[in-house]
Amino acid sequence: MAESKGALIAKSVQKHAGRAKEKLLQNLGKVDRTLDDIFEEHLQNFNRQHQQATRLQKEFNNYIRCIRAVQTASKSLMEAITEVYESGWSGHDLLYVQAQNMEMLWQDFSHKLGDQVLIPLNTYTNQFPEVRKKVEKRGRKLVDYDSQRHSFQNLQANAAKRRDDVKVTKGREQLEEAKRTYEVLNSELHDELPALYDSRVLFYVNNLQTLFSAEQLFHAESSKVFAELEAITDKLANDCQRGSYSKKAIANNVPQTNNANVNSHNGNAPSPTNTVQTPPSPALNGDGPPKVAPEAPVATSAPVAPEAPADTPPDSPAPEAPARQNSEDKTNDEHNDKKVEELYDIPVGATLAGLPAGTLYRVRATYRYTREDSDELSFDVGDVIRVVEYDDPDEQEEGWLMGIKETTNEKGMFPANFTRPI
Repeated sequence: MAESKGALIAKSVQKHAGRAKEKLLQNLGKVDRTLDDIFEEHLQNFNRQHQQATRLQKEFNNYIRCIRAVQTASKSLMEAITEVYESGWSGHDLLYVQAQNMEMLWQDFSHKLGDQVLIPLNTYTNQFPEVRKKVEKRGRKLVDYDSQRHSFQNLQANAAKRRDDVKVTKGREQLEEAKRTYEVLNSELHDELPALYDSRVLFYVNNLQTLFSAEQLFHAESSKVFAELEAITDKLANDCQRGSYSKKAIANNVPQTNNANVNSHNGNAPSPTNTVQTPPSPALNGDGPPKVAPEAPVATSAPVAPEAPADTPPDSPAPEAPARQNSEDKTNDEHNDKKVEELYDIPVGATLAGLPAGTLYRVRATYRYTREDSDELSFDVGDVIRVVEYDDPDEQEEGWLMGIKETTNEKGMFPANFTRPI
């Protein structure tokens, strides 16, 4: 076994020495070499294709690392924003939901880039090293073939003088074997190299389309999230301009001590002025600061929306929307014993002719309103809304109407005092 291994090593060393000698003679121009212009063109295309794929793989790996870093930074930023956005501010819960939506968008985007873009790109570039080994092997076998060809030519020249037919026969056999080994590899690469080069088009189409589609979807959906966040902060800005969050406004909303009770403790009869009860402040709305409900009208009909021209500028101060109560508050509130039909009293000035089926009357928005809950309706100044009945009478709330915006057919609740009948 040791002799056999040693013989193999000696044979390998002899083969490498023979190839080195043949290359040296070819470079010096002492002997000719076999040329294949078509293969050289295929090889140039292969080298360029390999170089471009390797660079794309490197740059995309760097890109996806940056994406994941921005994903982490975005999550930290949104956590800080939700922390500074106080729970008593309007839209606090909606802002938290949108922050969660943004985190999910980043996760989906990052996973799609990794699974559908990076992995196929890695698979594509991993095929080049194997082809490269085959090209190098073909080069070695070509040197062996040229070396055997030159040896046989020398052997034929010497045999003519010495008439050594045995060596000529053996040399011919060695030449034919070297030629056959080279030509098999050469033929395979003549098929594989152009096929690999042509495959680049379809691969890049699929890979880049996946990348661009993922980018487009992520930015489109994230744009919607930031539009919602902008609307939330716009609502907070409007509330702040009306003084809803100033210390003075909060102090004015603190319930006052009943003077009548104080006088009774002092043994004094309450005066007529002291018997007037100060109305309690309205309950805190879960989505923001205290909202003052409109004063109840003398008549039994629903509150009439304030008259305002249709071209009221969007930046004019909007009225306070009536405070909405949750289902438990409505159950415990004795004022909900009023008949719900009062909400459907047609206001003065409303046109009833030519209305679509199911429409009670139509109103035009005099102020912009941005919804605070999913069942509400957002609209701009001038939008026309068809007032309809509630699907569930138990959901009716005083000062609020159910309507369908004509431009979009969106349906939802809206404060009546932000509109006027038409």
